[in-house]
Amino acid sequence: MHALGRQILVEFYGCKERVLNDTEHLRQVLLEGTRKSGATIVSDTFHTFSPHGVSGVVVIAESHVTVHTWPEYGYAAVDIFTCGETIDPWAIMHHLEAELGANNISSTELKRGLFPQKKLHKVVVKDAVGV
Repeated sequence: MHALGRQILVEFYGCKERVLNDTEHLRQVLLEGTRKSGATIVSDTFHTFSPHGVSGVVVIAESHVTVHTWPEYGYAAVDIFTCGETIDPWAIMHHLEAELGANNISSTELKRGLFPQKKLHKVVVKDAVGV
């Protein structure tokens, strides 16, 4: 079976509270990790919650990377979904692990879109931003 995509669900525990609540720093961390994976960044958006917590998404031509944080628990939930075979989603996870200062991680990889044969296609990105 051929998978159209890979989805890695990651739970980061024991993270630095100040990092999990710093929206701009978290944005830069996700963007840098995404660049390291070889993905094509299309756009991103992040939101700061009151009294604490951040949610964000980096849209990539190959799918997305999302984060939701609970600084008060030192916890971040991350979803890394990539399509194709040229992206290294684990590079994103390893970058986040280092930057968030996590002392415990749980991850699961899922194969998405299983088909008996592979069809060739090329992703074309229109209006991608140089984030």
